[in-house]
Amino acid sequence: MAKGTENRVFGKRAPRHVLILASGEKIRHMTVRPWMAALTFCFFGVFAIGYLAATSYLVIRDDLIGATMARQARMQHDYEDRIAALRAQLDRITSRQLLDQQVVEQKVEKLLEQQNALFDRHGKLGSLLNRAEESGLKAPETIAPTALQPVTGERQASLSGGRGIHAIEKLLSRKSSAAPLDTTSALGYAPLRENMADRADRVFSKVTLSLKNIEKQQLAKIADLTTGAAQTADAITAILKRTGVDVASAANTGESDGIGGPYVEPQTDANAFDASLDDLDAALSRLESVRETARDLPFGNPAPGHQVTSRFGNRIDPFLGRLALHAGIDFQAETGQPVKATGAGKVTIAGLSAGYGNLVEVDHGQGITTRYGHMSKILVKEGDMVSAGDVIGRAGSTGRSTGPHVHYEVRRDGNPVDPSHFLNAGMKLTTYLN
Repeated sequence: MAKGTENRVFGKRAPRHVLILASGEKIRHMTVRPWMAALTFCFFGVFAIGYLAATSYLVIRDDLIGATMARQARMQHDYEDRIAALRAQLDRITSRQLLDQQVVEQKVEKLLEQQNALFDRHGKLGSLLNRAEESGLKAPETIAPTALQPVTGERQASLSGGRGIHAIEKLLSRKSSAAPLDTTSALGYAPLRENMADRADRVFSKVTLSLKNIEKQQLAKIADLTTGAAQTADAITAILKRTGVDVASAANTGESDGIGGPYVEPQTDANAFDASLDDLDAALSRLESVRETARDLPFGNPAPGHQVTSRFGNRIDPFLGRLALHAGIDFQAETGQPVKATGAGKVTIAGLSAGYGNLVEVDHGQGITTRYGHMSKILVKEGDMVSAGDVIGRAGSTGRSTGPHVHYEVRRDGNPVDPSHFLNAGMKLTTYLN
């Protein structure tokens, strides 16, 4: 029974809620079910949430819009500041490039001046080098300018131009191409990066070193040539002095001892290159003068290849049989063989002359004359100018002679001297005169 009562109590249904609506005589009722209450509650909850959200949006919308606009303004200011900084940096780069370009132009002009100076020096040196080459002087070969490579093999400087201008032309092309500035590279500019002026300084220093080395080579070559010319002139002078010829007095022959002129302040900043050129010119002039003197004097052989049969000095006279002075030397020769002048000069005698038979006398200057006697035929006449090695007659046995030969004399101021001294000096001078 208790169990049945319990079942009725727990099995009792919940009462239903009825909503009655009365309008006049009309009465309506609606049963409110639980799901309908839940749905209504959810609807009002969603509506309330939406209302609150809309109200909140309307309340904070202005703040959101203001914050967004402020953020955009800050971004815009940041971009403008960045652009201004980049423009300032671009202006600095452009200004620096202009300054670098001016520096490069100045250095290029300086290099061109140095190179033109080398060209001018080479032009001045050219004539002296030709004279030295004609004089038989050869300076030691210096290092070619191709070994002077400022940066690459194409950047070289030379005495005659050659490829030495390439480095400067390269810099000139870089200089012209550096004017337009690339915006992209400018925006990525790094202050620590090596700029054009630094690269140019490195190139210019090496090119300048090349030009200085070439100048040193020129000076060294000039010094070698000057030393060679002086040594050769000294050697010739020493040989001439052994024969009694004073080259210094010969060079001053006909010159006045008077000196004078307006007073001019002494040079204190004389150019070393010009001074070396003057020294070389003086040395070559002295060498040429000494050689000209040596070529004019009778250092040749009147009968090359023929033996000497009688020397200078006292001997038994073949006609008188007593001691007599033989004023020359005799060369063995057959009749008709050529007799050559031993030096340049003027023919003063050409004809019969007592014991000489057919005689030719040549005046070589400085009081020195040569005589060629006993010739069978004379091929020159008085007043003719002859050079060393010219054939002036034919060997024979005219005059006071016992057989065909060449009689040769050398006289200084009319007094006979031993011709062998001149013949020996001539053999020594061969290496210096040819």
